[in-house]
Amino acid sequence: MDNQKLIIAISSRTLFNLDASHHIFETQGKEAFCRYQIEREEEILEKGAGFALVEKFLAINKAFPESALVEIILLSQNSADTGLRIFNSISHYNLDITRAAFTSGSSPYAYIPAFSAHLFLSTNADDVVQALNAGYAAATIIAGGNESHSEQLRIAFDGDSVLFSDESERIYQQHGLEAFTENERNEAKTLLSGGPFKNFLSALQLIQSHFPTKDSPIRTALVTARAAPAHERVVRTLRAWNVRIDEAMFLGGLPKGAFLNAFGADIFFDDQQGHCASATEHKITAAHVPHGIANQKSDDKG
Repeated sequence: MDNQKLIIAISSRTLFNLDASHHIFETQGKEAFCRYQIEREEEILEKGAGFALVEKFLAINKAFPESALVEIILLSQNSADTGLRIFNSISHYNLDITRAAFTSGSSPYAYIPAFSAHLFLSTNADDVVQALNAGYAAATIIAGGNESHSEQLRIAFDGDSVLFSDESERIYQQHGLEAFTENERNEAKTLLSGGPFKNFLSALQLIQSHFPTKDSPIRTALVTARAAPAHERVVRTLRAWNVRIDEAMFLGGLPKGAFLNAFGADIFFDDQQGHCASATEHKITAAHVPHGIANQKSDDKG
């Protein structure tokens, strides 16, 4: 079952609230930061934006105690010395996290393939961009605060530039909605290329395959601004990939937040900051995927 294990790499600032120590790093430098962490290494850190998500992922292993289906890896820019406080906190919260890479200030994204990770979550946008540019699924956690009312892990995805490539989004951004709609109608039977999160979705599907559908610990949703007739190409693509999406919402440009709230999303992956903001308005943890033309245009503006 090892080859079917879902492996998620997460930064220490995503797992725990390290705002105070990060502020010291930004304002006083690395030596002051290290001294601060070492002096407080017995003090337990508060939970971060990704903590509840990690708990839910690890809870899936209760069904397979002899052969875990999910593993969480810590990728941290801390040093091993200052990382003692992080592992003390991991132990305090009884999180089954045993593998880590501490890079002493360097971007840790290079260790994603070494750990065979399917996803990298961080609060550092630069690290996320480097990971995406290297071909790995990655996202920046930009908000949290949602209170989950279900033991089931609910994950929502945008379509274009996340599950799929940005080929259609490029037409929309460059030529407008009418040209986009016409293209999708003409290309309805032409499969979309995979985006950065295709392999992560497939890995989730493997986890789901161990459970009856009604008892699955994971439920997925596609939440896209597309509308009919642009939906057909999406449906045919997912069918060809042999990937199950439990729920699909084609919103035709409506704000996504209310629908994510109705779905009960624990996390929502989207390439556009505006959609992430709509999610956070409903206290849904959002994860920005800085990939595709929408982010290139944003970069060009400044």
